Amino acid sequence: MLLKTFGWSFAITAIGLALAGVLWGWQGLAIVGILSILEISLSFDNAVINAGILRKMNAFWQKIFLTVGILIAVFGMRLVFPVIIVAVTAKMSPIEAVDLAINDKNQYEHLVTAAHPAIAAFGGIFLLMIFLDFIFEERDIRWLGWLEKPLAKLGKLDTFSIVVALIGLLIAATTVATDVAHGGGDKSATVLLSGVAGLLTYLIVGGISGYFEDKLEEEEDEDEDDEAGAAEGEGDEGAKAATNAQLNGSGGRGSSGASVVGLASKAAFFLFLYLEVIDASFSFDGVIGAFAITNDIFEMALGLGIGAMYIRSLTVFLVRRGTLDDYVYLEHGAHYAIGALAVILLVTIKYEINEVITGLVGVVLIAASYWSSVRRNRKEAAAGEDAEAKTEVTSGV
Repeated sequence: MLLKTFGWSFAITAIGLALAGVLWGWQGLAIVGILSILEISLSFDNAVINAGILRKMNAFWQKIFLTVGILIAVFGMRLVFPVIIVAVTAKMSPIEAVDLAINDKNQYEHLVTAAHPAIAAFGGIFLLMIFLDFIFEERDIRWLGWLEKPLAKLGKLDTFSIVVALIGLLIAATTVATDVAHGGGDKSATVLLSGVAGLLTYLIVGGISGYFEDKLEEEEDEDEDDEAGAAEGEGDEGAKAATNAQLNGSGGRGSSGASVVGLASKAAFFLFLYLEVIDASFSFDGVIGAFAITNDIFEMALGLGIGAMYIRSLTVFLVRRGTLDDYVYLEHGAHYAIGALAVILLVTIKYEINEVITGLVGVVLIAASYWSSVRRNRKEAAAGEDAEAKTEVTSGV
């Protein structure tokens, strides 16, 4: 299973490193390898979050995530996106931006870095909303109960997460956005506009996908109720008729079967878009951080692309192994890592933060949540053995 899931990642790594060695020599090969490791370390929590969403999709959309999704991740976010940012901020055509990236790498790096406040505000607020909506939600399983229980009560207030995100955006715009390190000058207006855009993107894409998910669940619940009622009230013939009606697209409610299929497709599509936006938000710090290693857009795209491929494969691996079901605190740790990354992105509008620190924060939080999950599983197993032993003793008596 490991080879089946990571096979393409291994193959792309071998081809990518060989290509880097041929085109840029040993130095280029080393740079591409370092960038790959950088991307994996920065985006490991991304894989856990993606797995939580991807497990809601069928095999077809999982394949789309691994094929079309990886093309968007590698060529879209790691190669095309920085060029578009330069074209927009420098008010030049995309062709001129590409020419600049190839022939004047220092100026290209300067322009991409100067756009960092807008990128960080957009990605920071988008990721912050993911964290807030998770932490303010009432849930049966809590990792840090002393913190999550009171926050879940606050989350019962409508739009509370939006209010908190807007307050965070205002604080960022009035503090770190003034006299920024990237590009200089006051970027308060830029940060405010970009942060609001990130918030709206989250609300639109996440809201639409959530709407179709809820509708799909309602349709499936209604189908189950109809089938149960038909089987109970009409006997075997009624159950058979209800089944045939469902297969024929009627079911007593018009075209219920077709409706469920249609909603499933729409829900999966918007979940796919949601995944891509999340990936984009995670990739911002990787793209900016990569300039500390190289300003060659092709080395950058190849190295970060290899890392993104492993994150995609790891996501599918977590889904197929049911890891999130076995280690129930992993999603908590990943969301806390997202919250930390969101704050770090906003802080980097003005202050430089080493990518090693960013990566370590996520790794430590996920490792802690994994260990907590292991301890929980051991306690439950021990409790189950004790209960079984008591039952045997009672039966013997």
